[in-house]
Amino acid sequence: MPRYARAEREALADLLLALGPAAPTINEGWATRDLAAHLVLRERRPDAAGGIVLPPLRGYAERVRRQLAVRPYPELVAQVRRPPLWSPISNPLTDEVANLMEFFIHHEDVRRASSGWRPRDLPTDLQRALWKRAAPMARLALRRFPADLYVQAPGHGEISVGRGGEPLRVVGAPGELVLFLSGRQRVARVQLNGAVQAANRLRGANLGF
Repeated sequence: MPRYARAEREALADLLLALGPAAPTINEGWATRDLAAHLVLRERRPDAAGGIVLPPLRGYAERVRRQLAVRPYPELVAQVRRPPLWSPISNPLTDEVANLMEFFIHHEDVRRASSGWRPRDLPTDLQRALWKRAAPMARLALRRFPADLYVQAPGHGEISVGRGGEPLRVVGAPGELVLFLSGRQRVARVQLNGAVQAANRLRGANLGF
């Protein structure tokens, strides 16, 4: 079974080291040091990791992340590269399920913040794995969007979602759809075919989790 989560982790760690701690990412307000600290918190600080998704804990999580970010940068990247086996989200049994999306998205967060970036030519199996995750993401993120939305990854599948209204088709490779649906519309290479007003609204929607 391909281990794409591990491959994305390794590629991101290599890129973080190559660019250094102050390189930009597409995450507003975060340099590479901040992103590395976020990943370390997620896997190594279960007391604070809940704040990534739970608003009442967000302040504590941010304080912990800032404390981690002042550590020596090579140490942070080494911890990103080698997660603890005790982590419920990063052990060999859970790694592919829990981390493929996380590391694919954050790898692209760093890649696409640099000038001259180009979409990668991803293996078919990886695209297939990303589509399996993009489809439920679309159902969750777009279920209340006021349009008849059709999310299509040519060669992989199509789903329909939304509350109804004018039709709008969202077309892209699975990896591009994952980025779009995770709130990275600005850098995702997708086509929106349909009413201009609905397309503009979707491009500006808050789709992040």
